[in-house]
Amino acid sequence: VQLQASGGGLVQAGASLRLSCAASGRTFSRYAMGWFRQAPGKEREFVAAINWSGGRTAYANSGKGRFTISRDNAKNTVYLQMNSLKPEDTAVYYCATDLDGTLSTELSEYAYWGQGTLVTVSS
Repeated sequence: VQLQASGGGLVQAGASLRLSCAASGRTFSRYAMGWFRQAPGKEREFVAAINWSGGRTAYANSGKGRFTISRDNAKNTVYLQMNSLKPEDTAVYYCATDLDGTLSTELSEYAYWGQGTLVTVSS
């Protein structure tokens, strides 16, 4: 299984970014997907998750109302739209695929991880 995350970059506070994660090597549409992030010196934390069909989503409180997770099963890709970015959103963002189709907010439920994409938000 390979997950390739992209779309990170350096932006100013208040800007938007859309992260993408392209998956291969597994039947993408069977599994829930998640986004996590890790800031320097901090543990990896949950950001957002989506179930196999896209019909259910979950968000960390830090991203509610600003972040939107979506997926395109025809393209084997999951997205994270991030609006109104804040300096505290600065982190490496990782996509991951769950052990099954039911979404989870727990790191331990995710079987495969991408390499991460860096998001830096300047004040």
